[in-house]
Amino acid sequence: MRTVRPKKFLGQHFLTDLSVARAIADTVDACPDLPVLEVGPGMGVMTQFLLEKPRPLKVVEIDRESVPYLKEHFPALAEHVVEADFLQYPLETLFNGQPFVLTGNYPYNISSQIFFRMLDYREQIPLCTGMIQKEVAERLAAQPGSKTYGILSVLVQLWYDCTYLFTVEPHVFNPPPKVRSAVVSLRRNEKTDAGCDERLFRRVVKTAFNQRRKMMRGSLRPLFAQLNSEQHSTADHSEFLAQSLLTKRPEQLSVAEFVALTNAIEAEMNRG
Repeated sequence: MRTVRPKKFLGQHFLTDLSVARAIADTVDACPDLPVLEVGPGMGVMTQFLLEKPRPLKVVEIDRESVPYLKEHFPALAEHVVEADFLQYPLETLFNGQPFVLTGNYPYNISSQIFFRMLDYREQIPLCTGMIQKEVAERLAAQPGSKTYGILSVLVQLWYDCTYLFTVEPHVFNPPPKVRSAVVSLRRNEKTDAGCDERLFRRVVKTAFNQRRKMMRGSLRPLFAQLNSEQHSTADHSEFLAQSLLTKRPEQLSVAEFVALTNAIEAEMNRG
């Protein structure tokens, strides 16, 4: 078996530039003492450089054509290829449950889902690096006030410090994607607690950005209607919605302000 065909339905764009592959592999050195999990190795262009590092390495690959290729061309990796869907695999079973670094040239069709999966395992993943669409990378690293600041920015930045490292042009891939790519580094921050009800926090953030052109008071009205319904309440929240903070649009609120707002909404619902 000489090559693996990139498959559109898997969102595969195989990196062909070895210098770029090495540069991405070297991003894991920010946590040099931890094992590494690579997602979607494909033909192993990045894997070969990860194997040079003196640390345990496992790869997760869903492509049935890639799995035998990897085992044949990288014998040292043969026992560490996990043929599975990363989004479904129980990551706590890897590396005997110890923390690990997550990296990869991530499939473009599931890149956002990969970061939400990372959040589910944030206590095991102190560092996540890798290549994604430039647009998604900009959203991850965006700051309040930016047009790219949104749901992904807030939910990830609650737990991770996000750094946009460098841009990668389409011509270094087979097939070339229609968009530019970028490499990011997400480093787990020191938080041990969200500072609010995390489930409600997610609802507040998603509700706000689903109508991002509106002021917060307008975008949050449906959430209060839902919360009232869940509590079988007819409470009037117009006074709460009249506060000055809610005249802002969601992209103007920092992560800390979303946390404070979540606590205020919880208190308001308890009062009602």
